[in-house]
Amino acid sequence: MKREQGFGMVEALIACTLFLVLMASTLGSLNNALGVNEKTNQMTDLEQNLRAGMNFMVQDFIQAGWQIPTGGISIPSGAGAISVKRPGPPGTDYYFSPDVTISAVSPGADMGPVGQGRTTDIVNILYADNTLFPNSRRLLNQYPPTAVAANGSSVTVDNNTQISGVPGAITPGDLILFNGSHTSLQYVSRGQNQTMFFDPNDPLGLNQPGKTGSVTCLQTDGCAGTSGSYPGMTVMRVWLVSYYLDMTTDPTLPRLIRRINNRAGQVVALVLEDMQMSYDLVDGVTNPTNVKSPTAPNSNNQIRKANVLLSGRSDTKVRNTNDYLHRDLSTQISLRSLAFVNRYR
Repeated sequence: MKREQGFGMVEALIACTLFLVLMASTLGSLNNALGVNEKTNQMTDLEQNLRAGMNFMVQDFIQAGWQIPTGGISIPSGAGAISVKRPGPPGTDYYFSPDVTISAVSPGADMGPVGQGRTTDIVNILYADNTLFPNSRRLLNQYPPTAVAANGSSVTVDNNTQISGVPGAITPGDLILFNGSHTSLQYVSRGQNQTMFFDPNDPLGLNQPGKTGSVTCLQTDGCAGTSGSYPGMTVMRVWLVSYYLDMTTDPTLPRLIRRINNRAGQVVALVLEDMQMSYDLVDGVTNPTNVKSPTAPNSNNQIRKANVLLSGRSDTKVRNTNDYLHRDLSTQISLRSLAFVNRYR
């Protein structure tokens, strides 16, 4: 009979050891491959959020100041006037006052929440709206108003430009610019046919009949409000667009918010945790650059370029490092509607 002989204990242990070494190497390679794939996907998502947020900001900055009077738009001021609210991050209570105008760009250095260990910025951008093209195909400012209430609390526009029941109609919450001998910004509280109403106690505090900066100040005799004549007054809808970071709604998922007027903010990018801005000014003398917030003798009305830095992180931690991925995106934006002029105020 032939003798049958199996593996010995030593041989079995050697075989098991080699198998475990091979499996460890294979699993390690697989884990590394999964980590690289995860990292690539996370970085792709992060860069997409950075680009999306930056694209929105670039579009609004380019339009900043379009058809806005040089020097900005007047807001109620003087004795008895209440402060005009400035849209900002959740839980904040900011005001444009004591300024007497809202500029095309209103910087908000260190007015946002803390991100990456430093306070973030906010910004408010103002420009005219050109989307009100009803069936008549005539712009809102093509015809002067047909009637203005004695205290400026309502304005009726020409029938040639419909403002209700048409695409892009005037709705409550819209901001209306009155431009004539002076300027005034009003908050639409309601409307009826061709008439817009500007009831007091609006959310922003813009509707203050009789105060300096109100519609009545555009009359021939100014704020006295007795002439009833508004020579050369035009009417236009404007957008007040605000950008800030929201880290309150979901602290684990910071996001970039774009807010129009006083309406609810819209999320335009996720996992952004820092936003820093500076501005280049043109004053015809020193032309300061990288200014966080203009100070006297300079002003917001001299801003001609915005420098924006957005920083973000991945939405989850990477398995290999147990840490977030981070990436920055920066750009410089020439304010097209302001940069191609040679007058400063």
